[in-house]
Amino acid sequence: MKKPLRDMRSRAEKKAAVLADKRPRTTVSFYRYVKIADPQSFRDLLWEKWFTLGCLGRIYVAKEGINAQMNVPNENWEQFDQFVQGLPELAGTPYKIAVEEKGSSFYNLIVKVRPKIVADGLDDSSFDVTNTGEYLTAKEMNEYIADPDAVVIDMRNAYESEIGHFDGAVKPDVDTFREELQMVPKLLEDKKDKKVALYCTGGIRCEKASAWLKHQGFKNVKHLKGGVIDYKHQVEREGLDNKFLGKNFVFDERLGERIGDEVISLCHLCNKNKSDQYYHCQNQICHILFLGCEECMEKYQSYCCKSCQLIDQLPKEVKKKMARYYNQYFRGSQFKKGRLREV
Repeated sequence: MKKPLRDMRSRAEKKAAVLADKRPRTTVSFYRYVKIADPQSFRDLLWEKWFTLGCLGRIYVAKEGINAQMNVPNENWEQFDQFVQGLPELAGTPYKIAVEEKGSSFYNLIVKVRPKIVADGLDDSSFDVTNTGEYLTAKEMNEYIADPDAVVIDMRNAYESEIGHFDGAVKPDVDTFREELQMVPKLLEDKKDKKVALYCTGGIRCEKASAWLKHQGFKNVKHLKGGVIDYKHQVEREGLDNKFLGKNFVFDERLGERIGDEVISLCHLCNKNKSDQYYHCQNQICHILFLGCEECMEKYQSYCCKSCQLIDQLPKEVKKKMARYYNQYFRGSQFKKGRLREV
């Protein structure tokens, strides 16, 4: 059996190499639901070509398609584009270019084969996944937001909507897309005849969610084309009012990009200073995601609490034992609003 292609350098080595590479890069995301007969071979083809071009990112491949978030050296963009658009499975796939670049968005190239390109927990054979809702433009999304008879639903996780969301949107308090797909039909049980607009980061979650809600009996479901990322570009191109408040959370090293000027969330450590900047706790046993203000980040030295600061100073062997205990009992917890939440 052929061993999957991969970069054998350590994370520290990869990060150092990226930081030393001063070439300007473009952060891009794209997805496509398309039948891929041999996901492993397709994955190896992508990895080999993109590694040669110096691309970085996190890409998932499945029999149902591809979901990619990555960055590309500007000098190699043309080759990247020709390669992607030249693949029969990806020809015509639109790109969503990042709203802002700040440092490197990725330090590694990871291309993985997964059962699904988004973990949704749905049995795709139980409903018509191709019966998706129609797309909404940015202008149409603004009209939905202003319409009292329309319902706008944030199909992202709670820690995403905490730092940014559309004005007046319904924001389910969940930390996984899987949970949200089960909760939203119940939340909107009495609104099946209403106009419903869905949105997410780049559009992929709403493709499946719109089909799921139609299957659940919702009669008029639409979703924002290109997600929040493309909404921002449309707003700027067309001179529209920006109805998105705060930041758009992104799943890379940036952890967010500015859409609206407002800071709508609070630091999780002091719960008083405004902050929409996420950090990962420097204690690798913990590595919890949290919002931190400048004052608290200086006070706690980039740790989520004093305990993690002290734990990180313990001998290596002690930390290894603690890590095993943590992975057994607490793995998958997420810090939000001062408490541990299951994700």
